[in-house]
Amino acid sequence: MRPSLGGTFLQWVAAWEHVSCGARSASGAGRGAIVVTKERFAQGMTVRQYIDQMSTNKARFLTALDSIAIAAGEDVQLLERFAATRKILVITEDWCGTSLALVPFVVKLAEGIPRIEMRIFLRDENSDLMDQFLKNGLYRSIPVFAFFDEHMNELARFIERRPS
Repeated sequence: MRPSLGGTFLQWVAAWEHVSCGARSASGAGRGAIVVTKERFAQGMTVRQYIDQMSTNKARFLTALDSIAIAAGEDVQLLERFAATRKILVITEDWCGTSLALVPFVVKLAEGIPRIEMRIFLRDENSDLMDQFLKNGLYRSIPVFAFFDEHMNELARFIERRPS
């Protein structure tokens, strides 16, 4: 199962570099003070914890997760483009239809690469994080996927929808 957003998922994510709002480092370089430290990242939920706490769309999320098969070719190449990626931060809510379409694929993709750690944060309970990833600097749109290297330098981000 692929997100039904047109084009291949690889083509869609290839444009992430174009929606990244500039790399921000854990040292605070970039726009505003960074909240995503290693310690803050570690406070997020694992995929299992996220699933366990779901109250809306849990069955649909699990069905989507079970139906996704990661292709050895283009799907693996996706994260090879971001070879420095060590951590993926996801901000979501279980009621969000767009999240239901996108989060399971990213979960499967990350599961296949042992060097990558994923943490999931609920938007409504983590305004300190959400406010670091506002769409157009104004909107708390979800899902948010942010990719970090081992030092918590932001490599890329994707917010809510595929880039145009």
